[in-house]
Amino acid sequence: MLKQGLISVLLWTLTLGHAHAADTLQDYRLGGGDLIHLTVFQNPDFTGDRRVSESGDITVPLVGAVRVGNLTVQEAEEKVAEKLSEGKFVVKPQVSIVPIQMKSAQISVMGLVGKPGRYQLDARFTRLTDAISMAGGVVQTAPTVGLNGGDRVILKGTRDGQPFTKVVDLSDIFVRGLDELDLPVTGGDTLYVARAPQYYVYGEVQRPGVYKIERDMTVRQALAQAGGLTPRGSQNGARIFRKANNGVESELQPGLDEPLQDNDTLYFKQSVF
Repeated sequence: MLKQGLISVLLWTLTLGHAHAADTLQDYRLGGGDLIHLTVFQNPDFTGDRRVSESGDITVPLVGAVRVGNLTVQEAEEKVAEKLSEGKFVVKPQVSIVPIQMKSAQISVMGLVGKPGRYQLDARFTRLTDAISMAGGVVQTAPTVGLNGGDRVILKGTRDGQPFTKVVDLSDIFVRGLDELDLPVTGGDTLYVARAPQYYVYGEVQRPGVYKIERDMTVRQALAQAGGLTPRGSQNGARIFRKANNGVESELQPGLDEPLQDNDTLYFKQSVF
């Protein structure tokens, strides 16, 4: 029973992945250099791999050149079917097109990655983590220099003809195992790896500096990350300086279980005793 359950989960995962891939491919617009596999059902003479020319054409036996450049996969299927029907080569043709190499598709990867820039999608199905890997992975830096490696990826593009934005926490994919957040990317997408949330700590602590805010981090945990108090420090003397969205700074007297926010400045005073 356990084995059958594991097989069922695996099949469901694979099906879900292929469903995401199919949705993404339907949005993709063909362009010069792409390699596609053309299938005309029950007509093997028309079936085979076709390279899209720089002018956007593919060559179909008997039909000749068919312009598919800048068409979606579905539109290209309809265009080829129309040409086959017009020439009376096939009665009620059923056409399927599957991109194999998407040479014309490019994505932009920016932010805290090793090699920011534009990258070509050569694979039929590229996930968010694949794209980050192509760009050299997430930059990891020492916390004391004021720049912490990115946790969050902002994905912007177009899906179903509408603007699309998604913020993904990489730790949710790798630590929590939420593979459904490892989204497929398509041509024209932009990925931005944002700086991780961070806080500043100074005063009577062992290691003042700039540190990354972990998930649900509290003042107590921040103090431990900074090495604890010096012999002169006081937990009761903790202060948080926090800026609101309008730029106004407020001073808080937090308890040790107070959660931290991005760009908080945490200060520990000297004990009066």
